[in-house]
Formats: sequence, structure tokens, C-alpha cells
Amino acid sequence: MRVLSDIGGRAAALVDRAARGWLSRMGSGEAVAERELVILRRLIFLSSAALVATPAGLSFVTSPAVALPAGVATVCAAFLFSAVGSIALSRHSAVAASVAAAPAEEFFLENSAGLVLFLDPHGHVTAAGGRNSGEFLAWMRDPRGRGFIEQVHISDRILFLQALDRLRQGAESASVDLRVDRPSVSRDLRQFAHLRMDMTAQRDLDGGLRAIVAQLRDVSIEHQLRLEAESRAADAESANDAKSRFLAAVSHELRTPLNAILGFSDILIGEYFGKFENERQREYVNLVRDSGAHLLSVVNTMLDVSKIEAGRYELVLEPFDIGASVRSCEAMLALQAKSKGVTLTSRIQRDLDEVVADQRAIQQILINLVGNAVKFTEAGGAVTVDAAVRGGVLQLSVSDTGIGIPADRLETLGQPFVQVQNDYTRQYEGTGLGLSLVKGLVALHGGHFAIASVPGEGTIITISIAADGSGAGAAEAARDRTVEFPPRLKTVAAREEGFFDGRAQAKIA
Repeated sequence: MRVLSDIGGRAAALVDRAARGWLSRMGSGEAVAERELVILRRLIFLSSAALVATPAGLSFVTSPAVALPAGVATVCAAFLFSAVGSIALSRHSAVAASVAAAPAEEFFLENSAGLVLFLDPHGHVTAAGGRNSGEFLAWMRDPRGRGFIEQVHISDRILFLQALDRLRQGAESASVDLRVDRPSVSRDLRQFAHLRMDMTAQRDLDGGLRAIVAQLRDVSIEHQLRLEAESRAADAESANDAKSRFLAAVSHELRTPLNAILGFSDILIGEYFGKFENERQREYVNLVRDSGAHLLSVVNTMLDVSKIEAGRYELVLEPFDIGASVRSCEAMLALQAKSKGVTLTSRIQRDLDEVVADQRAIQQILINLVGNAVKFTEAGGAVTVDAAVRGGVLQLSVSDTGIGIPADRLETLGQPFVQVQNDYTRQYEGTGLGLSLVKGLVALHGGHFAIASVPGEGTIITISIAADGSGAGAAEAARDRTVEFPPRLKTVAAREEGFFDGRAQAKIA
């Protein structure tokens, strides 16, 4: 079987060689068309079989001496007539198809937008046209022949050749952006024109690449706009970094004198170096101390916010008792709530295990949320803190019966220095940094932040964080990607069934 296969392969190669040689002598020296070679190959194999069958058939009618030459002559004549006729018919069909396509190509050349080029498989321009060809050819050298690729920026020529190669390998279309030299400098002093070249393959009946239709459009304005947008984005990022560095520097510079003010105020209040002569002196020193403590709190919050924005806030994950943190927050703010006539309570899930997170960050989250709730709740109201772990997720909720938040302000709430009420109508002190810091700390833990509110009835804020600390690892892995800070608030429908009833939620204790 292997011997027969080798003989068949050698015979086929010999037939192809002979057919190619004969076709090259008949043609104009062009590469032999594959379809004509297929026609000749079939005719040669049929004739080979006929060379045996025809003389054998004639030998039944006449003598072998006459049958042999007569049969061979008949087969050879039939082969020649069949080969010439089949090849002529094939070439006539191809010419007819080309003639039929010519009017369509001419119409395309005349009416297509931009500059239209017809290229051969090697990338040489054979024809040029297009509705806007005059505008392009006014500054472009004659693109026919090799004149086109020589005008392309040397760094972009490889892109053009790669697009041609994709079409030769079977792709139907390709698109590439090129810079083309402008010999005559234009009014805008541009040395290069940025063109987008959309190429479409034209193939013959056997799927071979016959020609390429390329449509060029000037995208210089788009390129300029893209460069301007990138420049503005870089400027904005630089300004944001400068702002973060400024906040960090100012915060550090302010903390030193503030600590001195607080320390000396405490010494004066303790009357270590003498008694006050009257109560007004004590009152003024207390005011200085309270104001300094408030300013230090604002400075510390600004520093934390700037660290988060700059990506330099490092979490220290450790296991701790979340119930103890909730009770500590309740004890810290109990006096503030009592002085306002607000009831502050907490509900902690029984047998609540330790969670893994940054204890200082969680404490800051609780203090900011509970402090805001107490601040915006009138006398006789209630604030409730809930802590539970469900499905491996720590859920902390702070609900109140305070003033509530209008629905149209929920989207802006949580941005730095943004408060619900404007400077003319607000009745409550604050900088608008607390909720922004909470959102940033929750995002660093890979958690979720949700808020729902009804004006005049109350607000409930819920944060969800992985109890095993895995969310912080995922957030760290995603830090290299572009993120929004503060993260956008996830607003929840105020009357979502089974989720929120602010007044009832806060009053149940």
C-alpha cells in the first residue's frame, strides 16, 4: 500500500508540473490560476484511463495494429479540445464577472465618502477615488504604486503590513490608524494627518485575495480631542494628588499646636497652678478645650480621608470582640445623647463570635454613624445600634428617628464637605466628612454600604463586611484598578418591604 501511495504521489506531482508548464506557455506569464490547474488535473487522469480503455474497445472492432494508434490519437485529440475549451470557458466567465463588477466599482469609487483606494494583494495602489478624494490628493502625493506606503509614518508601516497580512491569511476586513506625511505644511502646522483605513478583501471564485478596497477617513480632530481628554485626566489626577498631599501636610502641621492647646487647657481646668478667680474663666477655658477637641477631631478625619484617597491607609486586621466595640461606642456617646434627650440603645446578637477586621476603623465607623444619628435626632427620639453575623457577613446597623434625608440628596450624601442642608438653613454643626470617611473605610474592607431614609421619620444605615477579613484582601487586590472615592452610595428604597421602618426600627429596644 505504501508503494502504491508513493507511486500515486509521484504521478500527481509529475502531472501538476506538466500542467503548470503547459498553462504558463498558454498564458501571459502570470501565476497559474488554481481552478485551471484543477481542470487540467482531472482531464489528465481521465485521459490516462481512456488511453487504456479506448484502444481495448477498438480492438474488438478492428485489428490491434490499427486500434492502438487510432485509440491514442482519439484520446489525445479529445484531451486537447476539452482542455482548451474548459480553460477558455473558465477565463471567459472570470472576465464576464469582472466586467459586470466594473460599473459597481466605478460607482463606489465616485460616491464613497473619504478617499477610496484599490490595492493589489501586495498593497500597491492601483486606483484612487472617493467623494472627498480632491481634499486628500491636494496635499498627498500620488498614492498609486509604492507612493502610498512611502508617505506613511515609518512607525505605522508595520501596522499597515500586518493588516495586509491578515487579509491574505483569510480575514474579510481590517482596520488600522495611520499617520500620513503632509508635504505641504497646513495652516494648523500639522506635520502628519491621522487617517483611519478600513480595508475589505475582494476574493476570486476560489477564495484567493484578488484586490483590497480601502476607505480612508481623516480622524485628526478625534485624535486631538483624545489627546486633550488624556491631558485633562492627567491634570485632574495630578491636582487630586496635590490636594491629598496638601491635606496630609496641613493636618500634620495643625495637630501639633492643637495637642498643645488641649494639654494646657486640661492643666488649667485641673487648676494645677492656681484656682480660677471666677466661674467665667473656667467657662472660657472649657470652651477653648471643647473647640480644640472638635478641631482636632476634624483634622484627624481630614487626615484619614486624605490617606484613603491617596491609597496610603493601611488596615491592621486582627480578631476582636465586635460586641465590646459596640458597647464602648455606646458608652462614649451616652452622655451626648442624654444631654439631647435622646435614647441610645444597642442590640447585639447572642453568642456573637470574634470578627477579623481593623478594630480602629470599625470603631471610627461606629462613632461617626452613631454620632451623626444622635446629632440629627431631636429630644424624645431614639437611636439604636444592631450587630449580627449572618452567613459569614458582619452587619452593623444604626437607625434613628431623626430628621431624615430627602430622596434627591441621597446621591450626594457621603461626599467630602457635603451636608444635607445648605449653609443658610442648616441647624446642625459639622463638616460633612464623617460619612465620607465611613464609606472609605467600608470600601477598604471590601464591604457594602446601604442607606434608607424618610424625611421627618428617620434613617437607617447598614454596613456589611466579611466577618473573616477576606473582603479586605479582595479590596487590596483590586486597588490597582481605577476606583471612585468616596464609593458611590447604594441607596435603598425607603419603604422597601421587610427592610426599613426608621421610627419603628429605632424605637424597638
